[in-house]
Amino acid sequence: MSAPPRVLTVAGSDSGGGAGIQADLKTMLALGVHGMSVLTAVTAQNSLGVQGAWELPVEAVRAQYRSVVDDIGVQAVKTGMLSSAELVETVADLLAGTDAPAVVDPVGVSKHGDPLLAASALDSVRTKLLPVATVVTPNLDEVAQLTGVRVAAERDMRRAAAAVLEFGPRWVVIKGGHLAGAESEEAVDLLTDGTEEHWLRAPRHDNRHTHGTGCTLASAIASYLALGRSVPEAVTAAKTYVTGALASGFALGGGIGPVDHGWALRREEP
Repeated sequence: MSAPPRVLTVAGSDSGGGAGIQADLKTMLALGVHGMSVLTAVTAQNSLGVQGAWELPVEAVRAQYRSVVDDIGVQAVKTGMLSSAELVETVADLLAGTDAPAVVDPVGVSKHGDPLLAASALDSVRTKLLPVATVVTPNLDEVAQLTGVRVAAERDMRRAAAAVLEFGPRWVVIKGGHLAGAESEEAVDLLTDGTEEHWLRAPRHDNRHTHGTGCTLASAIASYLALGRSVPEAVTAAKTYVTGALASGFALGGGIGPVDHGWALRREEP
């Protein structure tokens, strides 16, 4: 039996299992690719928030990456929590030397509002990491953090996308899940490379258990790219997958529970 496509996540650990490396690997398994990991940080984290975070040394991150890529190889890479400028720049250099699409989730804060990216690292994200990204997937808070553009309504999303694209990624997905007001019946995302536009819409589910949504979407995009889909096809399929995971999100602990990464697998059971 031949090996499935290989996808590498470069991200932090979530001890509660809802986001980070854990969410990435669950997503990859569900979508039929072989998931591999480079750990960038360890967090003490649960449904209530992040109680602590410890960044790994740059040498450890580089060694993990080289160990996997040089022997096993990759068909796609996804990045998540990169908390310092030094770590961002190291990972950007590694991605630049890897012949595989890179999906960058520019993680700034956790679902609970805990900061996961040092303010001093923002410029490195803009000037080093985004230029090597095939797809970058900021939510509205991350768009504001990176560009200063505030998205209050769907009509603002095109301007936000243009501001992100100025930093050099090939494609951007502006995630509209945090949009409020009259347009909140749908969760709408904008995928564009500055020429093509794809507006992706799905029903907004009344479920507070949404921990890991961003990690899951980015990992799903990377998985579908590894399976040979084009960027628009990969993002559209990932949107469908994460919408199902959101609809099935479940309570865990006393706070915000995770999305359900295995929903599609159970749906296919006889």
